[in-house]
Amino acid sequence: MEAENSSVTEFILAGLTNQPGLQLPLFFLFLGFYVVTVVGNLGLITLIGLNSHLHTPMYFFLFNLSFIDFCYSTVITPKMLMSFVLRKNIISYAGCMTQLFFFLFFVVSESFILSAMAYDRYAAICNPLVYMATMSPQVCLLLLLGVYVMGFAGAMAHTACMVRLTFCSKNLVNHYMCDILPLLERSCTSTYVNELVVFVVVGIDIGVPTVTIFISYALILSSILRIHSTKGRSKAFSTCSSHIIAVSLFFGSGAFMYLKPSSLLPMNQGKVSSLFYTIIVPMLNPLIYSLRNKDVKVALKKTLRKKPFS
Repeated sequence: MEAENSSVTEFILAGLTNQPGLQLPLFFLFLGFYVVTVVGNLGLITLIGLNSHLHTPMYFFLFNLSFIDFCYSTVITPKMLMSFVLRKNIISYAGCMTQLFFFLFFVVSESFILSAMAYDRYAAICNPLVYMATMSPQVCLLLLLGVYVMGFAGAMAHTACMVRLTFCSKNLVNHYMCDILPLLERSCTSTYVNELVVFVVVGIDIGVPTVTIFISYALILSSILRIHSTKGRSKAFSTCSSHIIAVSLFFGSGAFMYLKPSSLLPMNQGKVSSLFYTIIVPMLNPLIYSLRNKDVKVALKKTLRKKPFS
């Protein structure tokens, strides 16, 4: 995957901060975040797999959301942790392009699976009598296929444009990972095409899911307001509010990072912004989507009560 016209065979990742006194505390902080992310997402995947009453469309998408969160956190965090303990966190050119591809694949897939989950909630709340027919296994699989196809297409578009650039001798990447904008800063050739692709592809990858989620929740809100029972209305609002918080955090930080001209967003601020959707969101998703859910709590209690070899 090495560019033919590039003299750069490796990059140095600058990391989150260059202040020595913060390196060790930040290492343990983000190591803790990563452990919570791994345990939370793998735990949720295991619970859904082991409990048949969770084999429904909603938990099908939660299962895949947890898988995506675990994967793209694993693509980024271990290499990020190395920057806190090594003097030079070096990554090969091929390794950098590989990290870029898989990061983009999973982050785009996350944006679309969040929209699929919003559609699922719309079908459940607005059309409960035909919910199982609307969200049949075939429909769920087609939606999931669309999620991963969009993830692959977005990752391929950005990575292919990145490979065509020449990086010359400027190999210090001012970031804790191989991301699009900090890599463009290291190019000594024109990045006009890449910037155009960023605005078009990221606009689609953020715009289409955002519109889908907005329409779904507008219809959900209209349906909730017609519910006469205060308890039923409160339950529906509670389910939607946690989803909306996570969606706002994910899409807000992504849009702030990618849909602003780089001249208006210093890279140090960009690194802080990207922490939200690369580190914080994957850690919080198991909590805000499922640990507050009664069905998941029941499944967890049942699983813990089972005898190992019963």
